[in-house]
Amino acid sequence: MGENAKSVLVVAAHPDDCDVGVGGSAARWAAEGSAVYLLVATNGNKGSGDAAMTSDVLAPTRDKEQRAAARFMGIREVVIRQTGDGELEDNAELRRDIVRCIRRFRPDRVVTHNPYRWQHRDHRVTGQVTLDAVYPYARDRLHYPELQDEGLTPHKVAEVYLFGGFSKDPEGDVEVDISGFLEAKLQALTCHTTQFGEPEAARKRWTTRWEQRLKENDGRLFEYFKRVEYPV
Repeated sequence: MGENAKSVLVVAAHPDDCDVGVGGSAARWAAEGSAVYLLVATNGNKGSGDAAMTSDVLAPTRDKEQRAAARFMGIREVVIRQTGDGELEDNAELRRDIVRCIRRFRPDRVVTHNPYRWQHRDHRVTGQVTLDAVYPYARDRLHYPELQDEGLTPHKVAEVYLFGGFSKDPEGDVEVDISGFLEAKLQALTCHTTQFGEPEAARKRWTTRWEQRLKENDGRLFEYFKRVEYPV
């Protein structure tokens, strides 16, 4: 399918994972006319080193951060599940919720974590269950018949992009040039003050991190993906 998908669904484990791993690409796809949606599999209620922070405060704060960040990326709608950070399981409930979003938003492209790389357990679970949800569960009518009662009919996804952020996967076969969308990605990232600190300090750290990569790539910056195609 290549670069131009009419609809894209990003499935990420935690608030901020989309922004870190695929924020520039999401902004680019939205600018090019794709309808981009985001499903976050957990509420991120454990991701803090602040001794004064509690899970009850963190979860709604991260919800607000993610929704604010989504506006900078051009994401049309954000769905955040209320499963706790670190509590994801490969089960029917998670799979059904992902299928529900696939059938509702009807994406040509689904973007999620590469489950075969070392990373947070929630990332691995999210990636694997998303792959299963895409095929065959979202496609086959007899899976989750209760979703048809909600008016959500089966949907075939053409392709999945497995993301690894700025780390080039040896098996990766798609690179998206996000050079023109770094500001959108930066704005999104700086919304996550619980994760990255105050906006100006976060902006400086991220910019410093990218400067070397920009030099190495003649002023360009990429996000990398492994593409999985599903003939439809």
